[in-house]
Amino acid sequence: VIGGLNKRNLKDFGNKVICNISESNIAEQAKKENKTRAQMSMRVAASEMNGGILAIGNAPTALLEVIQMISEGVTKPALVIGIPVGFVAATESKEKLRTSDVPFITNIGRKGGSSCAASIVNALYKLLRESS
Repeated sequence: VIGGLNKRNLKDFGNKVICNISESNIAEQAKKENKTRAQMSMRVAASEMNGGILAIGNAPTALLEVIQMISEGVTKPALVIGIPVGFVAATESKEKLRTSDVPFITNIGRKGGSSCAASIVNALYKLLRESS
């Protein structure tokens, strides 16, 4: 997702982007807790999600984990963009997002991906620029 974001928007609006899935401690913790790296990266970043926009274009397990954390009261993003692509749990994770108690943007079915998530974020920036 980060690769597809307009960097000028990030700079102009002073936004911080977090992606910790490749950090070594994430893999270690995931193994210890029998979770995927995507799930663990969401847990580790939970406090930083509060009030922010979360964009998930891959890893349905990440989206499912965020939905679980929201229901547990662990985190409360302002918006969840959840459009993971794939055959395993992608459709189910999107269906679950639609029933969650958080503002969201998603699609129906197995299609989606990081480029779609980045496009949605870029479109939101465009709307923001046009409204100011």
